[in-house]
Amino acid sequence: MGAAFGLACCLGGGFIAERSFRQADRIRVNDRIRAREIRVVDEDGGQLGVMPPFEAIKLARERGLDLVEISPTADPPVCKITDYGKYLYQTNKKAHEQRKHQKGSQLKEVKFRPATAEHDYQVRKNQIIRFLGEGHKVKAMIFHRGREMAHQEVGRAKMNRLLQEIADHALVEIGPRMEANIMMALLAPKKGGGAKAPAAPAGG
Repeated sequence: MGAAFGLACCLGGGFIAERSFRQADRIRVNDRIRAREIRVVDEDGGQLGVMPPFEAIKLARERGLDLVEISPTADPPVCKITDYGKYLYQTNKKAHEQRKHQKGSQLKEVKFRPATAEHDYQVRKNQIIRFLGEGHKVKAMIFHRGREMAHQEVGRAKMNRLLQEIADHALVEIGPRMEANIMMALLAPKKGGGAKAPAAPAGG
């Protein structure tokens, strides 16, 4: 097992290796596996059947590998014959990619008014398309003030036009609906809809 830890350091670099040591406290490997029986898979995911841990450890050591508990809550727990250092490195790499993706995706807000001029409307529409193309969700909002509340059909018509014109890029998750004086729709990126927004028309 010491060799496996050493490999984790070599493969993962200082930062990932340090995290790997912390994660190692939560992962049972070899003699730390406590279940009476386990389901065993090999490096390629092939099923080797249900057996006591000591038999699986013997198989692993014959291959110069470790026995790693990968699904402790299954019945029986699932263990994999694999290189422990490599397993830690891949697990941390996958978690890092997931955090990177979550951090990269944000909720953007784009605001309109019922009387937003055509040029400004096009600028904001293209902004929404760009945000969606970058993988962000977008809350499109049309603010109504004063007398505009009495003519909500104007804002709704503008929202319906917007949703039609960005339909190739957006999935409507919520709305359109009124919340107080705001007509809103929550938009998510549509797969295959990541084309760049066209340039806004000149003039106004």
